[in-house]
Amino acid sequence: MASASARHILVATQEECEDIKKQIENGADFAELAKERSQCPSGKQGGDLGEFAPGQMVKEFDQVVFTEEIGKVCGPVQTQFGYHLIEITARSE
Repeated sequence: MASASARHILVATQEECEDIKKQIENGADFAELAKERSQCPSGKQGGDLGEFAPGQMVKEFDQVVFTEEIGKVCGPVQTQFGYHLIEITARSE
């Protein structure tokens, strides 16, 4: 059974999401920004969501986590919860 591990940062606007992504691309620490800015309770753990299987997350989130490159920061990804930056930390088939 396929599974993946990821961390994310959830914010209210696309602009804020893009701003945070630029900071990460310029060397800012993903986990620190998650602690400071994420609206998800996972922010306290640096955005870590642990391991999950396909279908456990919303469709837009799953599409990124199970298709994009591991280690790359993807987003903004819009879901019903807001805008996410997603970093896939591991995946198994």
